[in-house]
Amino acid sequence: MDIGSGKDLDEYGDIPYHLIDIVDPGYEFNVFEFQKHFCDAFSTIQKQDKLPLLVGGTGLYLDSILNHYQFTEVVRNNELRELLAEKSHDELEFHLKNLNPNLHNTTDLVDRDRLIRAIEIAEAEKSDNQLSTGLPKIKLPKINPLIFGIKWDRPILKKRITARLKQRMEQGLIEEVERLHTEGVSWESLHFYGLEYRFVAAHLQGELNKNDMYQKLNSAIHTFAKQQEKWFRKMERKGTNIHWLDGESDTLQQALDIIETC
Repeated sequence: MDIGSGKDLDEYGDIPYHLIDIVDPGYEFNVFEFQKHFCDAFSTIQKQDKLPLLVGGTGLYLDSILNHYQFTEVVRNNELRELLAEKSHDELEFHLKNLNPNLHNTTDLVDRDRLIRAIEIAEAEKSDNQLSTGLPKIKLPKINPLIFGIKWDRPILKKRITARLKQRMEQGLIEEVERLHTEGVSWESLHFYGLEYRFVAAHLQGELNKNDMYQKLNSAIHTFAKQQEKWFRKMERKGTNIHWLDGESDTLQQALDIIETC
């Protein structure tokens, strides 16, 4: 999943990286597991007397570290699952939205298995985590973060998004998705692995021709970029201080100038 996930490993040079290629395609990763892996990597880097840099990812994953989200592992509830098995997909979706009106992961509403699991977790949280495994919550390290974001004027950002998509298509994005499915990753799983995998999978299943796939995917990425901006603005409203760097100027020098004043 190199192209569609934008690993860009060739840009890293000899800089060591963590949390890339840690699970196989088809595995359903989540924020709780990300926090556990983050803690391990953070500790490893600190022991080497190096400065940890948390880079990229979704706003939710970043925010989960910066603002110490707390999750619990919830065990399978067979009795609840038997009751839910009798309900339609619409009934399950309605039930989950009642349990969690502020649902952030809307992909849980698409797949029935994920929907049932989300209800299982929400029910456990509602009952004060009585169904949790009893494992301690993750103890995230105390950090004093300096946060940078790169800002582009919208017309330039739109051009960059489209250019990046064209580049990924030329690098073999369609072939990558086709290979993943051939190797056993289901179409349903590919649907959850980001916009590139979702739209290319639809094309490979004959739901979209190549041109329509490209146009719809490009539009969806632009919309997602707007949603990301809204998420970061929400983080700022809640007190997260983000230093915005001008993408058209020397971002490294801008960052170094800010570091000198902190």
